[in-house]
Amino acid sequence: MSSPYESRFWRKNWDSGLTDLDPKEFDTTYPEMLRPIFEKYSDKPALMFQGLEISFREVDQRSNQFANMLIDNGFKKGDAVGINLPNTPEYIYSVIGTLKAGCIVSGVSPLMSDVQMHYQIEDLGKGGNNVALVTLDAIFEHRLTKIADKLPKLKLVIGTSVIGSFSKEDQAKIKAVREIPSGEITPLEGKTVLHFQDDVLAKYSTDLPKVDVSPDDIGWIQYTGGTTGPPKGAMLSHRNCVSNMLSVKAWLQWKENDGVLCSGFPMFHIAGLTVSESALGLGWGQILIANPRDALGICNEMKKYKPTCLVNVPSLYQILINFRKFKRLDHSNIVSCISAAAPFPKESQEALEAIVGEGKLLELYGMTELSPVTSMNPSLGKKKLGTVGMPFLNVELKLVDPETGKEVPLGEPGEICVKGPLVMQGYYNKPEETKKAIDSDGYMHSGDVGIMDEDGYIRIVDRTKDMIIVGGFKVFSAKIEDVLAKHPAIGMIALIGLPNPDRPGSEIVKAHIQLNPDFEYDGNEEALKEDITKFAKENCAPYEVPKIIEIAEELPLTVIGKIDKKVLRKS
Repeated sequence: MSSPYESRFWRKNWDSGLTDLDPKEFDTTYPEMLRPIFEKYSDKPALMFQGLEISFREVDQRSNQFANMLIDNGFKKGDAVGINLPNTPEYIYSVIGTLKAGCIVSGVSPLMSDVQMHYQIEDLGKGGNNVALVTLDAIFEHRLTKIADKLPKLKLVIGTSVIGSFSKEDQAKIKAVREIPSGEITPLEGKTVLHFQDDVLAKYSTDLPKVDVSPDDIGWIQYTGGTTGPPKGAMLSHRNCVSNMLSVKAWLQWKENDGVLCSGFPMFHIAGLTVSESALGLGWGQILIANPRDALGICNEMKKYKPTCLVNVPSLYQILINFRKFKRLDHSNIVSCISAAAPFPKESQEALEAIVGEGKLLELYGMTELSPVTSMNPSLGKKKLGTVGMPFLNVELKLVDPETGKEVPLGEPGEICVKGPLVMQGYYNKPEETKKAIDSDGYMHSGDVGIMDEDGYIRIVDRTKDMIIVGGFKVFSAKIEDVLAKHPAIGMIALIGLPNPDRPGSEIVKAHIQLNPDFEYDGNEEALKEDITKFAKENCAPYEVPKIIEIAEELPLTVIGKIDKKVLRKS
């Protein structure tokens, strides 16, 4: 029997005129891709940040200064630069400057603990590479000083402030009215310590350095949290990332100089970084959101700059959906709202579209190891809410039984496996992990379980590691969360499995629930739990019904806004 996936039958449902891109188009580097943009739109604002407008020319020149600073400090091709900042202009200068110098970008979350930071910086230096870190003054004083002496490969530290892009006079005014996290940047033994504004932007040449970078050079090592074990660094080449950006641009039919991006996705996460890099590559302006939970700040920026594209994780869309000012904004400029990185309950999707306009929400699927976008709902054609669309340009995809490795029929759950120019080069310094993830045919095994319908649209039903086994039956938590989210009391929900003491090898389904802020009830929690259980029994198979329900004021979120099931399992 021939494989349904081999023919890539879903291509017939792509928007009219779409076809795989010629792989020759990916034969470039990201800085080369930006060169004509910097020249054509030099005077246009590239970044809008809390009242500042920074032109493409300034981004080009400041990233050149950053590159020249790295080279002057002995950094060569293959050395790594950790960027430990929220979404500020310095993040962008550091990314582009690092790549212009032939070095490797690695996002380091500002929300990490000392231990997590130490792990990533140490890991980046394990191949014998030098490591630099761009960080906030507050993190420098309160975290980095505690671990710096244990990091011999950390040779260079560049410090800045959340408001470092403002003039000294404006910084004083901001500090007079707002609490700004800050710290002191002090010497570190055996390391060069620089200040971003005073030592880099004030002193280095704005000329483009001459460094020979090729499409197959590694440009990014982005760490994946992973559901088990320590984080792994996914090595992405310029070809990997350029192929993904060009495919996204073609799929969404984005035009050069014809859009404004507003993304609450942190750039230390691959999705936030990719949309930001894509906007720059299109000559679009982008609103930088340093605090994605600041709904009022986001709404004020949206009112001023009228973005055409919003990008967020579902939990941040849910914050906006419940925010009165967001509901009152004029959303006619918005062409698309892109959602990624976590399941988005269908009820919430409908609530968002009721505010911004029908047909504007685009759910997609991706992962760090896939540079990152793999499948997406069509830009113009039929969108199926609750699905992550279909495999997109230049992607081969199949669903397999995680135990046997055999392909599953359409309509059956299977692990998503992906092949194409988007597949990473491997995990940094982890050849065994790489072998487990990428099979001999070049397919990346995602660890995500999906169901593909007869049109090629995929619904994510779980992580293979989040699957709950009840008496031999598989409970796909994401699928049940989507069903239960239709209950009017439920704002956010996460299902986990607990070991069943009476049945070894079997689990008990537990639901953690955060109430919908618009839901009115008399405070009788037991009666509410009974009502939710009754609803579950009416809409789910008996083995899928949660046996334990816990109502919390807030569910724990990861640094990018996904519900953190690891924390829930420990609670």
